[in-house]
Amino acid sequence: IFIKKPITMDEMIHHCKAVKRGAPRRPLLVGDLPLGSYEFEDVDVALRNAYRMIKDGGMDGVKLEGGSEARAKTVKKLVEGGVAVMGHVGLTPQAISVIGGFRAQGRTATRARSLLDEALRLQDAGAFAIVLECVPANVAAVITETLEVPTVGIGAGSGTSGQVLVFHDMLGMLSHPHHEEFVPKFCKRYARVGHYITKGLEEFRRDVEEGIFPSEEYSPYVMTEEEKGAFDLLLAKDEKERRLKHDETMKKLKEADEYEQLSLYGDKDNS
Repeated sequence: IFIKKPITMDEMIHHCKAVKRGAPRRPLLVGDLPLGSYEFEDVDVALRNAYRMIKDGGMDGVKLEGGSEARAKTVKKLVEGGVAVMGHVGLTPQAISVIGGFRAQGRTATRARSLLDEALRLQDAGAFAIVLECVPANVAAVITETLEVPTVGIGAGSGTSGQVLVFHDMLGMLSHPHHEEFVPKFCKRYARVGHYITKGLEEFRRDVEEGIFPSEEYSPYVMTEEEKGAFDLLLAKDEKERRLKHDETMKKLKEADEYEQLSLYGDKDNS
């Protein structure tokens, strides 16, 4: 199955800028380099994109996925170029077409050992922290104990240095039954915000349809009686002209609508 990953550097930088504006004094902002921005044999490509993320996106560092020797080479190049890098091993979402989908990693002894080697490789290359995603808790704990840099777990048990969850999932922001299928097994729901959002939108629609909203309570901007009278006098001066203009406009719109319907399946010039 081919999974499209259309996110681009320009789009990521746009998102990074928004986060930077919303959290200008946060201690650490890390931008996720998108697929196709750092995997090249020419590591200068990755360095250029990392600089964009830092300079244009306002990030303090970047994150990239994978722990192969080639990836470690890229990390080393970025760090030597002055860019702080966070690594990511285990389930690497950008490579799900290669690893066979969203599946847990490191569940065999051989694969678990290779994850440890990947994490060590990234640390040696200069990564300041490493994300461990969807790996057995004991494997994540061993990797964390072995490394000198901190780990951030997501679906990796409680033995990591820190934890992260997608806030849409943890807050239950998607309430439609269709979305329930896509909430990861490792994600604890701390709220059901989506249900309240749906309920609020339904109440708003009903109040508008029934003329309940906006009531006087929510129409706070008023004119003085004197200004109301002056406004009425101004309206009276050109009431006839405004009515004629209204009728002309309505006629034009009706004729245009009919014309568009007649031209629906052909060129307007030939209708």
